[in-house]
Amino acid sequence: MLLQYVSVLQGLLAPALLVMTLNVMLTVGEGRDKPLSAYWRLAGFIVGFSGAVVFAALRASAVITQRTFINYPTLWCCVVFDVAAFVVILFARRITAHWHDHRALLDAANAVAALAIAAATFRALPDVILKLTIFVEPGDPIFTSSMLLRALGFALGAATAVVAALIIRTMRSTAVRWSFTMAALLLVALLFISHFIDLAQILQSKRIVSFPTTAFLLLVWGINHQRAIAIAMILVFAIPAIASVVMGFKVKPTGANEAITRSHVAFRRRAKAAGAWSLVAMIGVTVALTYGVAQTQKVVTLSPPERYSLHDGVATIAFSQISDGHLHRFQYKAKDGTVMRFIIIKKNGGAYGVGLDACENCGDAGYYEKDGKIICKKCDVAINLATIGFKGGCNPIPFDYQVKPGKIVIQTSTLDALSSHFQ
Repeated sequence: MLLQYVSVLQGLLAPALLVMTLNVMLTVGEGRDKPLSAYWRLAGFIVGFSGAVVFAALRASAVITQRTFINYPTLWCCVVFDVAAFVVILFARRITAHWHDHRALLDAANAVAALAIAAATFRALPDVILKLTIFVEPGDPIFTSSMLLRALGFALGAATAVVAALIIRTMRSTAVRWSFTMAALLLVALLFISHFIDLAQILQSKRIVSFPTTAFLLLVWGINHQRAIAIAMILVFAIPAIASVVMGFKVKPTGANEAITRSHVAFRRRAKAAGAWSLVAMIGVTVALTYGVAQTQKVVTLSPPERYSLHDGVATIAFSQISDGHLHRFQYKAKDGTVMRFIIIKKNGGAYGVGLDACENCGDAGYYEKDGKIICKKCDVAINLATIGFKGGCNPIPFDYQVKPGKIVIQTSTLDALSSHFQ
């Protein structure tokens, strides 16, 4: 779930911020006074999204096996449109002011914005869409708890990117114009850097361009820090966020009449809230893409197997060794040479949960204990303690054993018959 969440969040963040930014910078008029070209930006997103879905479907079905065939021209378009979008944002104030006098100029700006949105969306979304295909592992049933968790992670990642962009959008009327413009320029500059790194990587791999040592080292650094660039894309909006909060304190809660006073008070409250919530959104995304990613990359090490008595085909584990309510792992070498593991844990009712350190769904990945929960190492699902010792789901595979005074007795022939689960 967490892996799906951070991957989708990182993939969707840049397109979501770009769409929001260009909409804020180029929005003019309302109702019938709104120019028709204002809808081109939405059309650009729809075209980019549709193209991404088709491309992802072709890749998933192996119709397209060479991604460079599509990515190479796409990245050239992204780089060119990023530069054009930078120019549009730089002159957005002049373009939108008195736009009726130069409607063609506004139409051209909206066309550039639409192309930039389409290219960035088409570039970013295929990898995100393809994550839908790994909800179900090959050979697994369609509806499982792990599948639902992966789907939930995907949905939450997409929702976080969109909601963060919408929260930042609330500063469009509270932050000083120059502060939002500066953040928009930095966003597009970072997007250009990201696209250029991907393009340079292809140029280098196809030996179209040979970079000198310094440039090559910079390229490698950029490839290794794409996530940091994504985080920087949202952190640049700290500039208008701080400006919005400052304006909330700067505007005096007084006016020439009661109506103006109320409007000033409302603006102060709105400006502070917009800036504060935007900062919260930035912190949340940053934590997700740093701490969250670190958690997904953390390798869980299973505890070492404990010693037990093994004589004449009988394994014996004393209650005194396993009565603390924690997970205990044991190892056994079957007759066919397979090294097996089994676990025992004392459950809340006093009974013991006994099973292989493997399950039908995830194989012999094993289980570990964390914060009092037993968790599957592969799918990260917490196992209901009461169900350990019973078949089903991601539960440890149960096997026959005997409870005798002060000990648990297991026939090694029972374990020998289950060795295939560790092969």
